[in-house]
Amino acid sequence: MTISAIGQLMGAAGLEPVARTGRTAKAAAADQDFGNVVVDALQSLQAMQDRADALAVKAATGDLTDVHDYTIAATEATLATEFTVAVRNRAVEAFNEIMRMPV
Repeated sequence: MTISAIGQLMGAAGLEPVARTGRTAKAAAADQDFGNVVVDALQSLQAMQDRADALAVKAATGDLTDVHDYTIAATEATLATEFTVAVRNRAVEAFNEIMRMPV
């Protein structure tokens, strides 16, 4: 009878070893993924604003055939900006609440 190492058994069961900090590798990857999500969202917001700005220039120069395209792009950029500001405000509120907690 052969005795397998515990690490091999954990891998076979689909379990991941716990790091010394008590966090799994998936939890560490989730932190990285959250950061990527935030960066992607901000880049998407910037792209929306750039598109609205480009359509505004076209509308001002008379090169835009459909004015509703600009209206839709500007509204999307405005809503995305308002949402981003609201999320930021909630994050700041949560941070301030954590900082007020007694140790």
